[in-house]
Amino acid sequence: MSEQGQNPGVPGSPAREPVFLLPAAVTVLAGLLIAVHLASTLVLNEDGQIELMFWFAFQPYRIVLMAQDPGLAVPLLWTPFTHALLHAGWDHLLFNTAWLVIFATPVARRYGAGAMLSLFLVSAAAGAALFAVTTLYEGIYLIGASGGVAGLTGAAIRFIFQPILMGRHPETGEPVMLGRRLASMKEVFTNPPSRYFTLIWLILNAAVPLVPVVTGQSLAVAWQAHLGGFLAGFLLVGLFERKI
Repeated sequence: MSEQGQNPGVPGSPAREPVFLLPAAVTVLAGLLIAVHLASTLVLNEDGQIELMFWFAFQPYRIVLMAQDPGLAVPLLWTPFTHALLHAGWDHLLFNTAWLVIFATPVARRYGAGAMLSLFLVSAAAGAALFAVTTLYEGIYLIGASGGVAGLTGAAIRFIFQPILMGRHPETGEPVMLGRRLASMKEVFTNPPSRYFTLIWLILNAAVPLVPVVTGQSLAVAWQAHLGGFLAGFLLVGLFERKI
């Protein structure tokens, strides 16, 4: 049976539960992704869509063209980050947004909004970098939040599967939850839940380029962005750990 608390502002009144249980930063970021896609699909015409991709999608081939026309490389200053705001369709957007909500939430609650957003952006750029290394001369572009979301996944894996630590209140002696410790990389792979999740995630994404060999059809999945983003979040999350 659920219980109702008291609203501290009005004696005798029930406490109000928050409508959204997500951290504000996660809600804002998810809302931004949806707003950008709404604007791009409902406001822009075909020419506008092309311009949007030209200026804000990440296109590695610009690096090659830099020698011919340095101006073509200018968007490389921001597109490693802005590509994460664009999506190919509603299914692409909704999948990334759902994954974002799941893994950005524990990161934001543990480290705060600034750290969560920093990991998202750095991971998006890391995913773009690995994408560039593997597709430099192909003339294709990268869009989608999956690199940044993969980074938040890699960061969360370092602590969400760890046991909750308990302590004692220094005055009352009552049990107190201290939270979960950040696992070392070795501990991630010795803990069965985190080991299986990490290995399955890595294997599935690394297997994407092998799909054409088996099925004869390629998948329009930027596995490079997933792997690059995941590794960035997995390795860098320790920089935000508070020293106690």
